Parts: sequence; C-alpha cells; structure tokens
Amino acid sequence: MAKLVVERWRSRRARLSTSRTVKHKDVKGGSADAQGRSNGTARHCRAPWAGKRGVLQLIADFKQTDEEFAVLRGMVELSGRPMSITIEQDDRWPTVWKRVLDNIAAANADGLPIRGQVPPRATGLLLGLTASLNPFIMHQTFRQIWGAPLEQQMKALRDPAFRAKLLAEEPAYPAGEIIEMLCIAYHKMFSLGERPNYEPTPEESAKAVAERTGKHPREVVLDWMMERDGKALIYFPLMNYHCGSLADVETMLTHPNTAFGLSDGGAHCGIICDASFPTTLLTHWGRDRTRGRKLPLEWLVHGLTARNAALVGLQDRGVIAPGMKADVNVIDFDHLTLYSPHIVNDLPAGGKRLIQKTDGYTASIVSGAVAFRNGEPTGTLNGRLVRGAQKRPEGARIPAAAD
Repeated sequence: MAKLVVERWRSRRARLSTSRTVKHKDVKGGSADAQGRSNGTARHCRAPWAGKRGVLQLIADFKQTDEEFAVLRGMVELSGRPMSITIEQDDRWPTVWKRVLDNIAAANADGLPIRGQVPPRATGLLLGLTASLNPFIMHQTFRQIWGAPLEQQMKALRDPAFRAKLLAEEPAYPAGEIIEMLCIAYHKMFSLGERPNYEPTPEESAKAVAERTGKHPREVVLDWMMERDGKALIYFPLMNYHCGSLADVETMLTHPNTAFGLSDGGAHCGIICDASFPTTLLTHWGRDRTRGRKLPLEWLVHGLTARNAALVGLQDRGVIAPGMKADVNVIDFDHLTLYSPHIVNDLPAGGKRLIQKTDGYTASIVSGAVAFRNGEPTGTLNGRLVRGAQKRPEGARIPAAAD
C-alpha cells in the first residue's frame, strides 16, 4: 500500500502522506490507508524526488519509538525532502511524544529537515445524539433508538422507564479499544457550551460533577446530551489532555522544531471538528488563556503564515511584501470569536458533518480580491489549484525578519 501511495504521488509532486497508527481503520477493522509499510516506503522514496520537490508527512504511534524513527530518518536521507510528523500525547503511551521530539531535535542537529506538526489544542471528539458517537452506543437499550429521528430519541429518553433501564445497564466494552474510553472515561467528558472552552478544568468533568451532585456520571452525560433539545455536544479531549490542561501542548508549540498544524478540514464528518485550529491558536493562545502563559501574537501569526509556507515549499506567499501573492486575512482581533460546532445534514443522502462558525474575520483576500467578507462569500472565486512547491517571485522584496 505504501508503494502505491508513492506511485500516486509521482504525478502530483506535492506531498506524500502515509500512516502507521492503529487508529486509522476501516469499518471492517482493516488498515484505512498506507499503514505498516514504512520500510517499503523508504525503499521506494528515492526516485519520486528526482525533481527535488515535495514534502513527506505521516502519523505513527511510535510504540517502538527509536526503531520507527530510524526508518523515518532514512526516508528523509534517501529523498532529500523535508518531513512533517504528527505530534500528539496519547493516554496509552503518555510520554512517547517527548522522545519523538528528542529524536526530531537530534535529526535537525544533523541537518535533516524534520518537523513535528502540532495541534494547538487537544484532538477532541464530539459526542452527542446528533453526532456519530455518544457514550451510550454500546448499550443495547440505546441501540433501540440509535439512528431514529432526533425527536423520537428525545421522546424515549424522556420516558422514565426507558431512562431508568438505560442508566442501569452495564454493557460490555472491548478492552483496550478507544471506544471503551469514549463510553466510560468520564474524567475526560465536558459539556460544550455556546462558546467552547478547549482547556476545561478537571472540576468541570462529568466525573467531578457527578461526585458533587451524588449522581452517576452516566446520568450527568445523559442530561448534558439532552440539552438544547438534544442538539448539545460533549467535548472529549482524546489526545493532548492527559494532565488535564494544555501544558503539554504548550511545550509542543514552543519547541524549536515544530510547526502549527493538524486541522482536519472536515475529514471526520460527525465526530471531530478541528478545522478551527487556526482560530483557537489566535484566540486561546494569543488572547484568552487563563490556565498558563499566553504566546506572542506576532509569533503565532508568523507560524501560521511564513513559517508554515516555507515548510511546504510555498515561497511565493506567507509574507505581505511587494511581488508576493496577495492572500491576506483581515482580522478584528478584539472581537474574534469561535462558536461551538454543530451538526448539519447537507452531505449526499442527508449525511452529517460538523461545522463551526466564527466572528471577527473582516475580510479574506485571495490573489488581491475579496473572497469572503465578515465570513460570507462574495462570489469571487480567485483561488487556483496549487501544484507542488512554488518559487519565490523574481523581484520580490522580503524583509530579512520575515524569513
């Protein structure tokens, strides 16, 4: 499979993306992508980069940290191309990310361009009646209404007999699987209000609320799910929240060999909405954080623009300067606001997806023309498909501090 990914990449010459994580599986439990063949990728990664273009990007669990990283180093050495590796703290192996960053730092010291790609908050799952998953999906009682219209689900959940049976049920969970965590890890379940708090305290968890109120945590999360006529969502920070704060993320973000990234752009339709990562980076880290230090706004903007553009070889953008591409976001920073995600059913056959609204993006300019004003499209379609790395335009005058 990894060889096939490389062959497909030959015609694009932009980026090779692959995976070595057990989290990426299809509905039958098989590998959903190019998992488990990094050695094969390394053997085939020399020829496609003959043109010296492109970026390697991958995710791995790094259970055998040093051995796996040695393979990745070899891929960079063979191809001569930069590499981006997902960095996240996993509760199953809560300190592995530190060792991966140590290996990345050592590789850079040896002249190998490897970066850790870091999300600015926890990789959070969203659970609820309208979402794809919720803490009751392993309950046989709940399965009687799962998939029914929301109004029917709410009618059943308001019925005292049905509710009592559901709350009393003790389903069996597959040990060691993520689904078990999503159903019983109440210390990592938080109510998501209209203005999401992506660094909630342990005292706000379903576990803590249950202890204060004398309820079972299962009843707490059921009540949360039923709010807003059943449209409320529960925030479950799956990755990067082992210590109950974003302290680990702060270390990742400020590491000299990392880059800001991991927005999923809607890939996990009804369970994750991380396309708002860039807005979280600006609002939470640059303005609103109270559970630790904030980070300089100009440093955050530089990381989102010039530094990331350079990482993927887009030398014609990322800086406002004569001769460069005129792509600009005009932001009312004091009023930049991120609202909670919600489900819409606008995919084919009524399929669901999560969207998340913001206020404060005054204008988005693409190639010199306003494409969005106050978040609404103007009808100007000025963007073009970017085919691989882009050279610095001749005569572009870039301030030294911008590089």
